[in-house]
Amino acid sequence: MSPSSPLLLPLPLTHHARRKMDGRRIPSEAVEAVLAYGRAVWARGAQIYALGRKEVERASRRGLDLRRFAGLQVVCAANGDVLTVYRNHDFKPLRRSA
Repeated sequence: MSPSSPLLLPLPLTHHARRKMDGRRIPSEAVEAVLAYGRAVWARGAQIYALGRKEVERASRRGLDLRRFAGLQVVCAANGDVLTVYRNHDFKPLRRSA
């Protein structure tokens, strides 16, 4: 992200999300990037933001280098609280639920 990128601070993190981010060495900057530039889908009763190859390429055309955040997924509650954060390059489970 560039220094002029808008920040979404403070992030509404649950205690669980903060623990997982710390344990998985995922910085707040990465979560902000996923929330700002990732795709969003409702799946399994939560809103999931994911930063995949297509989103990284789209950001690259805007001058942002998000490659190091590729594969990150952020699970949010309906109220916007971040429930958990993990890295997974398989986006098939993110198909919209009926």
